[in-house]
Order: sequence, then C-alpha cells, then structure tokens
Amino acid sequence: MAYWLFKSEPSAWSWDDQKKNGAKGEPWTGVRNHQANNNMKAMKKGDLGFFYHSVEEKQIVGIVRVIGEHRPDPTDETGKFGLVVIEAVEDMPKPVTLAAIKAEPKLADSILLRMSRLSVQPVRDEDWKLICKMGGLKKAP
Repeated sequence: MAYWLFKSEPSAWSWDDQKKNGAKGEPWTGVRNHQANNNMKAMKKGDLGFFYHSVEEKQIVGIVRVIGEHRPDPTDETGKFGLVVIEAVEDMPKPVTLAAIKAEPKLADSILLRMSRLSVQPVRDEDWKLICKMGGLKKAP
C-alpha cells in the first residue's frame, strides 16, 4: 500500500463535503499539474491519503482511501489529465498543521515541505506513521 496527500481549498471542497459523499466517494478532478497527475496514475485501490485543507487552514484534517483508479478527467478539455476517486475514512482527531510539520525535525525532508505547491503528492511510510501519531490516531490505518 502507498500513502498520499490530497490538497483542497476548504472553500472549494472541504473535508465535510468529502465526508457527506460517504462510500460513493468523490472524483478528484481539476488537477492540471503533470507531476500530480503522474502521482494519481501510480495510485491503486486501497491506498490511503491525508486530506489537507490548504490556503487559510494549512492542516491535515482527515484520511481518505482511493476507491477508483486513474481515469480521464471529464473537466479537462485537453484530455491530458485524469482523476482518481477517493472516499473519506476517518477524521484526524487533532488536525496536524503545517506549522507542526515544519517544527518536527523528522519531517524536514518530507515532500510536503520540499514541494509545498504540489496538489497531490506521495507520503513516505515513516512520515505517514508519524503524522498519524501527531494527529492523535491510536493506530495508523
């Protein structure tokens, strides 16, 4: 299993919006960056990801699961980019802020800090476990 991070502006699509969709999930449309699109191409059903509120909040607020692998994004008129479908799994009991991630020396090399503008990015196994612990999860999913 691989781990990922999905960024969303809460005013456009929030964690509450994601949870309301339940088991049917939500297509992760609108990605227009080749590296982020390639990350989605690498995703497999069952992979997990952090749901990150960007812009004002800058914090990880939940965990999602990939339930639909890469396919064309109907919102992309060029036909170059795709989407995956994700469902909400659980809330992060204590949201993990970008400031807290920056303050943790073990996360200094995380892609979130090195490539902060990338909207869909991989998360290393050790970073996943540590961030889950920082977020108050008893056991990392």
